[in-house]
Amino acid sequence: MLEMKEISRVYRTDLVETHALRELSLSVDTGEFVAVTGPSGSGKTTFLNIAGLLETATSGEYSLDGTDVSGLNDNQRSRIRNEKIGFIFQSFNLIPDLNIFDNVDVPLRYRGFDGAERRGRIEKALDQVGLAARMKHLPSQLSGGQQQRAAIARALAGGPSFLLADEPTGNLDSLMARQVMDLLEKINNEGTTIVMVTHDPELARRAHRNVQLLDGQLASPDPFSASQSTPIEADLQPVA
Repeated sequence: MLEMKEISRVYRTDLVETHALRELSLSVDTGEFVAVTGPSGSGKTTFLNIAGLLETATSGEYSLDGTDVSGLNDNQRSRIRNEKIGFIFQSFNLIPDLNIFDNVDVPLRYRGFDGAERRGRIEKALDQVGLAARMKHLPSQLSGGQQQRAAIARALAGGPSFLLADEPTGNLDSLMARQVMDLLEKINNEGTTIVMVTHDPELARRAHRNVQLLDGQLASPDPFSASQSTPIEADLQPVA
């Protein structure tokens, strides 16, 4: 489903260059649920941005669902992103003035589906996350957990090949976080590949596999194992 080979990402200014990722190689199989952990500044956000085709790597190869996406232009990346990837964000990113039905509808309109197709997809996705009875509610009329489920429905409605979840329980209390995690596990069991960034060890342990990033590199296949590699030196280096 996802295969990165020696992916590096360097951000340069006039004075310094920041190595956000350093020759990162990672494969995620179809149907896997992978948790990505690591401290702040370890490269998790950059990894998600590249995996989600929101930005490009400085070097390396990236194959998504059997397609080499390393050298695609903006329009090509946008098309594949819209067709194959569903995003779940910590802050939900729902439009406050639209009801839940219309929030789920927004990305489908960009895909060009007709009205009947969109309605069917929206109703199926909202039923899947348990919000069919609340589709006409505004986000402000829902709890935090319900808003995140609405955001998950929005991601599912497009029929993505895999979901990228960025701290999906970060704004929720422990009970709502477990409920959202239960839902993600259910979606994964139904065949959707999920890659999730989280700081919560309890949630990470519920994934099939855990990988930890340290200073832009994989530290260990399992961040909770006794043996972990030694972190490399600092990211910032003077520009020659």
